[in-house]
Amino acid sequence: MKGKKVEMLFLSEPDMIEAGVLDIKKCVHVIDDMFKLIGKGDYLMGGPNKNDHGLMLWFPKETEFDNMPVAGPDRRFMAMPAYLGGDVNICGQKWYGSNIVNPKRGLPRSILTVQLNDTDTGEPRAIMSANLLSAMRTGSVPGVAAKYLERDGAETIGIVGCGVISRACLMAIAEGMKAPKKVYLYDLFREKAEAFAKEMGEKTGLEMVITDSLKDCIVDSDVISVAAAGAVKVEIDKDWLKPGSLLTLTGACELSRECYIENKLVADNWTMHKAWYAEAMAHPDGFDSIVDWAPSASILMLYHEGVYKDGDIPSLGDIANGNISPRKDNDERIIFFTGGMPIEDVAWGYACYKEALSKGIGTKLKLWDEPHWF
Repeated sequence: MKGKKVEMLFLSEPDMIEAGVLDIKKCVHVIDDMFKLIGKGDYLMGGPNKNDHGLMLWFPKETEFDNMPVAGPDRRFMAMPAYLGGDVNICGQKWYGSNIVNPKRGLPRSILTVQLNDTDTGEPRAIMSANLLSAMRTGSVPGVAAKYLERDGAETIGIVGCGVISRACLMAIAEGMKAPKKVYLYDLFREKAEAFAKEMGEKTGLEMVITDSLKDCIVDSDVISVAAAGAVKVEIDKDWLKPGSLLTLTGACELSRECYIENKLVADNWTMHKAWYAEAMAHPDGFDSIVDWAPSASILMLYHEGVYKDGDIPSLGDIANGNISPRKDNDERIIFFTGGMPIEDVAWGYACYKEALSKGIGTKLKLWDEPHWF
């Protein structure tokens, strides 16, 4: 029997842009469909529980080996495999390395690639630049949340942190909301907020208002996006949240115990966050092992204390499929927290891959004309 030729498509960052990776309208639609598949259970992630976020290399605090990296802020490598069913029916993986000092070297903090594989044969279908892909899928998640969780009559958006991810979050939230009109912006560096306002005002057509304080950004906002990164977490007072507001947490944020308990919590995928809980319980350092990087660490601590039980925190997929009511009334405050899932990368990566195929974009890479052994 003659062996089969195997090729895959390589997509550089310029290729990905040409294939539409920055199309926020399409991305929100793709991620919305993905959440509906998650709600049906038609997906897999890593680990025996099928919901692991990924497998991370844990660098030691000290090492006797000259070349071995040591633990530091945002210093990690991670492999994140996933399968997404439905009409997508593809396996894939996001792989990345990260180091907080990278921007001083002229590099992004994290450098990402996504690989797609045939679900049946395991053949590689594509390998693609994924920094823009990851930013867009990350921003699209709060956009889908806004679609289902915004209060009736919502018009205002609060953006905390005017960085790259916040650009995607704002475009997606504006896409998800029914009638957005005004955006409040806050950043520690006013010049960043000014550049953000100019760019995003032109892109979205929404009124941009730069605020002088974090509180001023929050108090009048119906949908709030926190996608700030830094050594110090953003602190939001529970009394700043107006009735009916939706707070979406994509970046690090410090909320009081009372803020979590007094308001409704919705997760992107609660089962994945419970996998982090199991990971913390198995680690010698317990919760200290996840507090620096798991965005739901504070909520998982409340779960550990018995404040929340299984079934108390709904997932967005259940709401998107209509299995759970999004809110009890128009005054209910909702905190939506995310962790980032490789299913998102696979979903948006596959959509871009299909577009690249249809337009003849990318470079074919050959593994072999015929396998040496099979």
